[in-house]
Amino acid sequence: MRAAVLTELNAPLTLADVDLPESLGYGQVLVRVLASGICGAQLQEIRGEKGGPLPHLLGHEGCGEVEAIGPGVTRVKVGERVVMHWRTTAGIASAFPQYTFRGAPMTSGLVTTFSEKAVCSENRLTPIPKDTPVELATLLGCGLSTALATVESEFRGFGESVLVIGMGGLGLCLLGALDLTTPSRVCACDIHENKRRKVEIYGAEYVNVRTEKISGKFDLILDTAGNEEGMENALEHLAPSGRYVMIGQPAPGKPVCVRNARHMFDGEGKTIRATQGGGFRPERDIPRYLKCADSLYIHNIMTHRFGLERINEALDLVRAGEAGRVLIEVAS
Repeated sequence: MRAAVLTELNAPLTLADVDLPESLGYGQVLVRVLASGICGAQLQEIRGEKGGPLPHLLGHEGCGEVEAIGPGVTRVKVGERVVMHWRTTAGIASAFPQYTFRGAPMTSGLVTTFSEKAVCSENRLTPIPKDTPVELATLLGCGLSTALATVESEFRGFGESVLVIGMGGLGLCLLGALDLTTPSRVCACDIHENKRRKVEIYGAEYVNVRTEKISGKFDLILDTAGNEEGMENALEHLAPSGRYVMIGQPAPGKPVCVRNARHMFDGEGKTIRATQGGGFRPERDIPRYLKCADSLYIHNIMTHRFGLERINEALDLVRAGEAGRVLIEVAS
């Protein structure tokens, strides 16, 4: 199969042929990848912030079709369309697949999507209706599912105000999720002026923090950027008893300063916490989330499309902060 392989840190991915395992092991599923998204986690892996040996396959958000199943697999069938996700679901947790790259063994994660095919653990796949749009299915692998689950678990109801930091793909997914709820005010911030129109489609305010200032206090702040300076500035806008939820991960070793820490004791005390995908549970949530897809403005979230052969162009666009979610169209 053709794949985009991480062979060197802080360098372009290598497009090359990778040999699949000769047979599938217990709980493994061979998936023909239709499309993949690009998440900030892949940029962190390329920068070496996740650790692990090289060479390595990347990607954890995708849509595919099942080509073959290994021993013990019962939750997916050959020919089914599946969401490929990083969160675990019901099913077998298989061993890590063993690919061959340039004549040498190469390990991989339990789900990868930057390749024409992938050997995945059964518990990283959820079957969906065959007519589910590829764009929607791909987003449900990470960005959209994280957004919907986070809003569902963190937003407390009518009248709360919300600030969303970072208007990449995840930030836009959060605006779509909030659009299904009843906030009194939604404000989104980023450093790129071209994000303003995309934010306003959801009826939210937009603040370009390079040229404008955020005003007011917010009951809930959702941080997708993981930028320590942005976090320091945004904490001052947390309302008494407000919640600051970290979704994007800061770089390892980066400190965050809480200026005038006494403000953390307003009301009953403010909280800062991290979330892992909003507590998304694929087997429970994907069927529910499919039902609200028409209200989420998927076309507004998925801003660019590239073929697998242009994966490095796509990654550069995401690094520059100019895109929402980028779709890598793998299968023709």
